Amino acid sequence: MTAAAQKPGKGGMSEQRRHRLRLEISREAARLFWEQGVAGTSGEQIAQGVGLSVRTIWRHFRSKESCAEPIVMQGVEWFMTVLRDWPRESSLEEHLAAELGKQRGMSAERQADEMLAIRMVALADTEPALRTAWLMAYDRVERELVAIIAQRLGLPADDLDVRLHAAAAAAVMRVTEEDIGDALIAGDDLARFRDLNALAGRIARVIRTATGGAVGDPVD
Repeated sequence: MTAAAQKPGKGGMSEQRRHRLRLEISREAARLFWEQGVAGTSGEQIAQGVGLSVRTIWRHFRSKESCAEPIVMQGVEWFMTVLRDWPRESSLEEHLAAELGKQRGMSAERQADEMLAIRMVALADTEPALRTAWLMAYDRVERELVAIIAQRLGLPADDLDVRLHAAAAAAVMRVTEEDIGDALIAGDDLARFRDLNALAGRIARVIRTATGGAVGDPVD
């Protein structure tokens, strides 16, 4: 455990423990939202489901809808970690295929979390508050992509082309993830998502297209 993870946060709680608690609350909230809708779910029900007081729920979240954010952000954060670790000598296709391959051994808990996240993204189509959380997540993605793309292209972060590439890449990533989520929820043929090289190629292709080919190749 790192010193940062051990460092007490608000109320003496370590950041690691706070993260685990928020994720536990988020799982229960997402489950309830999917089963009975956002309007039909109360903060009291979420609190009861995780054995906490309502006061504790509101200490960690600003609203019941925001309880869905940690479960949604897990996958987004994983993808951003992948992009931050993208070797300069690798194409985006190669790097994504390698990183997606590592997910084959994903734990049952993580798989369940992924499905909950997919359900929240699908539910966001009809739930404005969840949609706001989803769009806020990709606003963070766009901001991080600015730094990643600037470093990769050797340009300053405030360069207009860098900012445009980041905005375009974030948008196509969001739409692609929504499309995959919709297919999974609808029970479509999932074979196309099991071919990791094809999935990596699809994601890389839309990023290349959105950025006019500026992002995707190895760099010297």
